Amino acid sequence: MNLEVQWATLLWMAASGGILGIAFDSYRVVSGQLRFPRWSVHALDLVYWVAASLFVFRTLYHSNQGELRFYVFLGLFIGVWIYFLFLSVITTRFVVMLMKVVKKVYLLSVRIFSIFIVAPMIGLMKGIRLLLGFVWVILLFLGRILLLPLGKLLVWALGPLVRKLGIARMAIAARDRITALWKRWFGKE
Repeated sequence: MNLEVQWATLLWMAASGGILGIAFDSYRVVSGQLRFPRWSVHALDLVYWVAASLFVFRTLYHSNQGELRFYVFLGLFIGVWIYFLFLSVITTRFVVMLMKVVKKVYLLSVRIFSIFIVAPMIGLMKGIRLLLGFVWVILLFLGRILLLPLGKLLVWALGPLVRKLGIARMAIAARDRITALWKRWFGKE
């Protein structure tokens, strides 16, 4: 392997170390802000380290076909060291600011959804309920005013016919037969 590939690998590993530092600080700030449950922190740490390892080995494979030498570790160390020396505070502040912006956008979105979707739906449902209640009261009122006298008029008009055909007697006889059958099948003997 020539010197040019070795220097390129060293620079790629230094850049990878810086990227790992950015990812670690971002993960640390996000997990602190979101307050993940204690049991999930270990799982998330494992996910971070697996992703970091895959990223470093992919970069190493891209730069020198995956040859693992001392300067690879030196490059990673230099990248992480430079990152934590100069950029860690900036990254942390940026991620905190980004989290605040995301939180404000989320709260604004919820508020807009509440104002433009939920509140009109609630108002519409109250309006429909009020309208149905009003219609029901009107129907009850009209029923008492129109149907009660109409029913009395029908009873008066059909009274002679009912008496002549004996419908009332037939209804009473049918009731008596059903009662007798019921007592015979389910009554005490």
